[in-house]
Amino acid sequence: MSRVRGALCRACLALAAALAALLLLPLPLPRAPAPTPGPRAPPARAPVPRLRPEDVFIAVKTTRKNHGPRLGLLLRTWISRARGQTFIFTDGEDPDLQRQGGSHVINTNCSAVHTRQALCCKMSVEYDKFIESGRKWFCHVDDDNYVNTEGLLQLLSAFSPSQDVYLGRPSLDHPIEAAERVQGGGTVTTVKFWFATGGAGFCLSRGLALKMSPWASLGSFMSTAERLRLPDDCTVGYIAEGMLGARLRHSPLFHSHLENLRRLPPDTVLQQVTLSYGGPENPRNVVNVAGAFSLQQDPTRFKSVHCLLYPDTDWCPVQKRGELASQ
Repeated sequence: MSRVRGALCRACLALAAALAALLLLPLPLPRAPAPTPGPRAPPARAPVPRLRPEDVFIAVKTTRKNHGPRLGLLLRTWISRARGQTFIFTDGEDPDLQRQGGSHVINTNCSAVHTRQALCCKMSVEYDKFIESGRKWFCHVDDDNYVNTEGLLQLLSAFSPSQDVYLGRPSLDHPIEAAERVQGGGTVTTVKFWFATGGAGFCLSRGLALKMSPWASLGSFMSTAERLRLPDDCTVGYIAEGMLGARLRHSPLFHSHLENLRRLPPDTVLQQVTLSYGGPENPRNVVNVAGAFSLQQDPTRFKSVHCLLYPDTDWCPVQKRGELASQ
């Protein structure tokens, strides 16, 4: 009996030792759950190439009778800072202008009469010359526009020239309707579209301009305009919006003589892309900007604006660039 008890005691002791050893073992830590895959980072965008002044083709439409003080003012002010990107389209030979502008002065051989056909003739030549140039942006202005070329470059830099971009300011608060006509006067259909007024200036990307080719290149622009019986800027809107569906991007930074320019806040004048001035019938329709020149010395206010933008110009009086105030 004592032997049996001894065996049982030894077995109990062995079992207790085994249990103690198990209790002293480190407990296994809970395994962390496998990480769930998160959303993939979007692929890095290719950097947008920096837009250079030579990427922009600025077409200035003028006429032979305006080659004097009117065009001379532009040559002395903003064109002097943008000769490499500015092309002057006129309708008559002028040796003096040719000497100043060289190959950037283009005689369109269009009529000097201010008619719909003559305007469309010049626009047709502007378009073809832009396509030949290989540049990225086409911008059209009139000879009564001041172009802030640095502001223009900044504005265009927000868009890709390969996309369909039509940029400008409409002169109406609604789209226009035009009836397409075929030879013989038969009406085909009525189309509604916005257009940017040429008097304030407008821009087209190269991507859109190339798509316009069937209706605009090599004289096609004039036949397209004839179907509409509308001026050049309306025809551009018809092709871009009406035919290709490229919506006009309205910009308040373009200005023509058709608006009340004195209402433009003086402290915003230098941020605008184009400016204009009233003609002989409204000579006081000019931007309200202070400067070293009086209204008699600078009736268009273009010299004052230019000297505020570029005070290092040799003929500008010494003044502060940001000096803007009401007259």
